[in-house]
Amino acid sequence: MQNILVSAYGLRWKQRRFGGVFPEAYKAAKERENFTTDQWHQHNEVQLQKILLHAFMHVPFYRESFLADGLTAEAIKKITPQTIDQLPVLSKELLRKHGTTTLLADKKEKNGEFFASSGSTGTPTQILFSHAMHQRWMAVFEARVRNWAGVNSFEPRGMIGGRRVLADAANKPPFYRYNYFEKQVYFSAYHISKQNAKDYLHGMQKHHVHYMTGYAMSNFFLARFFKELNIEAPQLKAVITSSEKLTDEMRQTFADVYNCKTFDGWSGVEACGLITECEHGSLHISPDAGLLEVLDDNMQPVPFGIAGTVYCTGFLNYDQPLIRYNIGDKIILSNKQCSCGRHMPVVQEILGRVEDVIVGKDGRQMVRFHSVFNSLHSIKQAQVIQETTDTILVKIVADGKADATEKETIRQRILSQLGDMQIVIEEVPTIPLNNNGKFQAVVSKLKK
Repeated sequence: MQNILVSAYGLRWKQRRFGGVFPEAYKAAKERENFTTDQWHQHNEVQLQKILLHAFMHVPFYRESFLADGLTAEAIKKITPQTIDQLPVLSKELLRKHGTTTLLADKKEKNGEFFASSGSTGTPTQILFSHAMHQRWMAVFEARVRNWAGVNSFEPRGMIGGRRVLADAANKPPFYRYNYFEKQVYFSAYHISKQNAKDYLHGMQKHHVHYMTGYAMSNFFLARFFKELNIEAPQLKAVITSSEKLTDEMRQTFADVYNCKTFDGWSGVEACGLITECEHGSLHISPDAGLLEVLDDNMQPVPFGIAGTVYCTGFLNYDQPLIRYNIGDKIILSNKQCSCGRHMPVVQEILGRVEDVIVGKDGRQMVRFHSVFNSLHSIKQAQVIQETTDTILVKIVADGKADATEKETIRQRILSQLGDMQIVIEEVPTIPLNNNGKFQAVVSKLKK
């Protein structure tokens, strides 16, 4: 019955993403991969002008913000990728506060739907996707993520992500559900353990999975269990990871277990920037997804080889434009030209955040808890801390005061991920940064 429900959702999801303008947008995205550097510059200037003028004319937040800085429509028309620093920055807190009101255009595309994002900073936001915008984004994603890895969205695949496909942590196998219309096996990220590994293997074999996608750490945990148990896993075409830093150890483990290459990448629910790994092993920025600035703490562009914070201006979402949005992640740019021949900027490294691992009493391992706080609009920031083998402390920063229902929702969601644990929820005014000056969403105090 649950597979039927998952497949019904999958049919709707497939039509939403791959119908409408997708075929045309996909063809155009593939053609742009042959652009010269000059053609990319011209494309960026045109797209930047379109989104900036639209924001000024139709988005109250930007009109007020630009005018407050003395920027008229005529001034906006003169802004280029090189002079975009004249515009104010959009913080996560401003997006959280205004994202569903004044940051929305007065004229919107049809069938808009909000998707929650908290990302690695613990600050929840709501991102509006129309059907057409979703299809434009998926066109670039298909061309640069799936195709560069030698696969596509229409062949059998496995996914380990944040969606809960089982009712709770006490459920028995199978720990996956099958989406018939997308040929997708959605594996639970919340039940990966040595004793459950063979059930995950069965799901991969039963549905003839060609490649795996999803959380880097969750995929790594599963592959490592296969290796430790001397399980002969299916030989895959690729592993495509996201959401966490991909390490050399992970790449080697996937190669040992699945006999395939791993493809790294960076994006987000915000859909205002995309970095993906090509078949030659280089990470490329997709300029047609959005303009990425990489800046230091003084808001100056960083030199090649130096880490900087990503600020993105999306080119695809006109209903909720994100302009100079501080997405909070850090990358290092490279000045090399990739042997693949594409004239798309190269990234030396996606730094990302390496979180601690939380371990349930039954051995399951988790690093991602962002979905715990989705749709809890009073929660501004949160941190999950493992105090002991059976005690979890959740620190929350609330907008006002979190009510009992929200706290119980947090408790139940964590129990559904980890099984029987003691969950303590503590409201705090702020959550301190770690010794490196970074926010750490997941902390383990267990001896490593």
